[in-house]
Amino acid sequence: MAILGSGTFFSAALYISLAQHPATLACGVSVGGRFFPPMYNRAAPMQITLALVGFLAGIASWYLNSNFLWLAGALFLISVVPITLIIIKPVNDILLSPDNDPESPATEVLLRRWGQGIACEQL
Repeated sequence: MAILGSGTFFSAALYISLAQHPATLACGVSVGGRFFPPMYNRAAPMQITLALVGFLAGIASWYLNSNFLWLAGALFLISVVPITLIIIKPVNDILLSPDNDPESPATEVLLRRWGQGIACEQL
């Protein structure tokens, strides 16, 4: 379960970073600004669940097998939470705000910053 949860989490994040987000930006800010809220509202619960499953299963595997690598993997996986809260959440809050103009130049800047934050998580 630890490998499945963390592998699926990373695969989804990699797909978003390398394919979906750049393609959305290439369609223009009006598409990107309108696409972001429904995309985020679907992807976030899935990513949170996968990160938690991978983390908890990694902790359980470490406990049962006494292999430090399971603990290290679990801690690396859950490290996305503080990165998300510190770097990405402030951008999310603005992009998801009903007051945000999805076609403004500021939205394009925010979408690009969001993409950089997601890429940072994968390091």
